Amino acid sequence: MTTTATHLRTIALHWTDLHEAAGTPSQIGAFGLGLRGYLARLDQADAEQLEYERHQAAYLRSLERDPIQLGDRPVPVRLHILDTMRVVEAALVQCADDIAAAAQRAPIPMPAARKVDRTTYGSLREARVAHEDRQRRTQLALADQQDPRRWKYTGERTASYAALWLLARVERAPGPCRRITEDEERRIGTVAAGAAERVERALDIAAQRKTLEQLHDCGGRIDVHGGEGRTPVAHCTGCGAVWTEGGVIAA
Repeated sequence: MTTTATHLRTIALHWTDLHEAAGTPSQIGAFGLGLRGYLARLDQADAEQLEYERHQAAYLRSLERDPIQLGDRPVPVRLHILDTMRVVEAALVQCADDIAAAAQRAPIPMPAARKVDRTTYGSLREARVAHEDRQRRTQLALADQQDPRRWKYTGERTASYAALWLLARVERAPGPCRRITEDEERRIGTVAAGAAERVERALDIAAQRKTLEQLHDCGGRIDVHGGEGRTPVAHCTGCGAVWTEGGVIAA
């Protein structure tokens, strides 16, 4: 069974891949692109792809220039990839915010300011000890505030960073946090599973299978297998026919 930790690692490891994929052409033979006549009726991913193509066409028209102009045109972004990144990042960051608000302890406070005059300390040694103690407490407070294991509400709030921070909570790594509860762990697991599924689907790195509502000519159900960069293959559970976009390969 896939664990929450595996889902979080998947997101962190493939976040850079999503950034790269956002500006590259669609993969030929990816699941959801082949056998479009069937899948367009069932999979929302196809609707997103059509919306992307409409936006891309408008984008390309906006870039039309005189042929004598020099220079490369920017690579159009893939909107469905960017949508995936936006949704995944928002979900993970919000989850980290909520877990941190409940489980992360407040930073060590800075030592309060103190008015000092000639009567404050009885000797030079006493004053030196007080000064060194204040410096020590100040350094401890600064180190605790800047602890890289502490989730922060400003600065770096990316999906990959949130995934790794949540992974540390799930694996009970040391840090300025108490152990998360079972309910908190279930919340992280739900968010991580949904986010990882979106990432894998966007990058086409997970095997997928769909049973179509449309029946084959023989009346049998049609299963479509694909993903992981493979050309989709359809299989009739009734007559046993197997085919791809190129035609029947077995019957």
